[in-house]
Amino acid sequence: MKYKFLPAAIAALLSTHAFADTSEVELPSMVVSADFRPNTAQETPISLTTIDSETIESRGAQHIEDILNLAPNVNVSSGASRAQYFQIRGIGERSEFKAPLNPSVGLYIDGIDLSRSGGAATLFDIEQVEILRGPQGTLYGANALAGVINLQSKQPTEDLEVHVETGVAEYNTRNVGVAVGGALVENKLLGRMSVYSHQSDGFMDNSFLGRDDTQDRDEITARGHLKWLVDKDLTLDLNLLHIDIDNGYDAFTFDNSRNSVADQPGKDAQKTDAFALKSDWRASDKVQLQSTVTYSQSDLEYSYDDDWSNPIYDPINGYSAFDQYLRERENYSFEGRALSNENGKIFDNSTAWTIGFYHASQKQDLARKYFDNDTPAVSPLSNAYDTLNTSVFGQLDTLLTEKLTLISGLRIENWQAKYNDSEGLNKETDEVLFGGKLGLEYQVQPDHMLFTTLSRGYKAGGVNTEPKLSSDLRSFNSEYSWTIEAGMKSSWLENALITNITTFYTLRKDAQIKSSIQDPIAVGKFIDYFVNAEKVSNIGIEADLDWLINPQWRVLASVGLLDAVLDDYENPELIDNGVRLSGRRIAHAPAYQFSLGGEYYVTNNWTLRANIEGKDEFYFSNSHNSKSNSYLLLNSSIDYKKGDWKVSLWGRNLLDKDYDTRGFFFGIDPSAGYADKTYTQKGDPRVVGLNLTWDY
Repeated sequence: MKYKFLPAAIAALLSTHAFADTSEVELPSMVVSADFRPNTAQETPISLTTIDSETIESRGAQHIEDILNLAPNVNVSSGASRAQYFQIRGIGERSEFKAPLNPSVGLYIDGIDLSRSGGAATLFDIEQVEILRGPQGTLYGANALAGVINLQSKQPTEDLEVHVETGVAEYNTRNVGVAVGGALVENKLLGRMSVYSHQSDGFMDNSFLGRDDTQDRDEITARGHLKWLVDKDLTLDLNLLHIDIDNGYDAFTFDNSRNSVADQPGKDAQKTDAFALKSDWRASDKVQLQSTVTYSQSDLEYSYDDDWSNPIYDPINGYSAFDQYLRERENYSFEGRALSNENGKIFDNSTAWTIGFYHASQKQDLARKYFDNDTPAVSPLSNAYDTLNTSVFGQLDTLLTEKLTLISGLRIENWQAKYNDSEGLNKETDEVLFGGKLGLEYQVQPDHMLFTTLSRGYKAGGVNTEPKLSSDLRSFNSEYSWTIEAGMKSSWLENALITNITTFYTLRKDAQIKSSIQDPIAVGKFIDYFVNAEKVSNIGIEADLDWLINPQWRVLASVGLLDAVLDDYENPELIDNGVRLSGRRIAHAPAYQFSLGGEYYVTNNWTLRANIEGKDEFYFSNSHNSKSNSYLLLNSSIDYKKGDWKVSLWGRNLLDKDYDTRGFFFGIDPSAGYADKTYTQKGDPRVVGLNLTWDY
């Protein structure tokens, strides 16, 4: 254990001042962008979870993976230095190797689409995280078959604001960051910028190399925001983002421990530069015009020791291999919207409307290099994947009565894709996809809202790149889903208790199911590919509550129940191996998840927090029946605030439970005769840290 001074720091923190009376504490009311018009979470007829900056800081959270267990029916897949692939209600990808990825879960940071690059979801200077569950086709299109994760950075204000943060934790973890914002020109130009560095040796030891940092984390995030108040009707926003991640990747071992024997640890690196330019113009009391232009450029490396060992471990064969994937991504997008203002409603002033246009170009080039016994492969793979999608969309919010609103949305998207590679495969697609929703929102009372929605999500098809696959498996079709939801959002006890509950049923048609088979030639290798299953059904419940029992005690809880079953599909490539999928839960879809926590406001200065997160077992893959274990994690923090200063002592996974974030089943260990076995990547162990912040 590193940083042995932490127990002394704990004692010093707990012995500073006598306790005093507490002041009034109110439940937060968070404004979200989960629909075309900003609204509070409680007034938005969508199943969503919002996580604020205070929660992020209290957990010592550095990346989106550190907080997603707070959201019901959301899971993550690792297989890298960070969990970069997300599943919502059992739908989502788990990895990306040679084939290009079309995501089921969208990831947006300040309006910039980073859905294929989950490592960018760092959390310093993030105001809130919104997790939208269920198809969001009208608003986000093909990236939102399962839902969307949206990160919003802190906004500049007229007042000078300075936030300085530094921290240390076990495993030689250290952080330092600063954010500064305020008026550059009074009442005209506002700005905010932040820079943050997170470094850690990581949680793996490499006994062969004698190192404890082969799975290290070295992450730098810089954000900038300029807000130009051109006049009372026009605002321009420029968001800038720079991500520089240079993490190690050395996660898998033959005995599923945290002790690696690899001689060539890999990397999980990403450099991203991006911007979003937004305009919001109140053209009149009838029409609001909005536009967003975005650009992002990313260079990524994903590499690993392919044999997980070294020549000494396997002296007979002396096999040594290293697999490297180098990607370049470049994305452009433009979106324009027109929305009705207070005097622009139609149909006898009953209907607010939105219409819009979206155009995006995404280019990705991959160079895959495979080194066998330190010699590059004779024919390394390279491929290019370019997509061009153009959409028109609209939504009507029609007030049928004083309490009942009909919501109708539609998006039509032309999807064009071109793929070519050095193996001679060339594929082009040009198709029209569409999705949308019909919903009813009924305001029973001012504090109670019922809603029901029928929505259609969609996701484009793609290419399987492996030439060893049969010709009928070289591509797969687009997927559609139909989801019906019903929910209730309520406020009780004079807004001291907030509750939400949603039930849903999803039917996926031509569901894109990722599977794999072992390479018939290369021992310890497997071939990834997607197939279409005719029908997959997902049914479940999501519920949460936030209860301020009194000025000192607050309780927060959430639960997700999920039954995501592959109804009637058997992959013929797997039946001979005894893997039958029909009637089985699909991969990374635990039957339950929950979070139960509380906050105790001891005095005006002291706050204690604790929560327990639980998750059921889940299958690692659709190609074998290996599963994770169910688990419980205990997290806690103690905050002491005095004036502009705050000291936070936090701990995650305090009981030091082993839990899995990724798993494989194949034969790779030479000492076991290459017999098939389950191999897993572990989630973070117990980590305790101390943060110091200063706000002006």
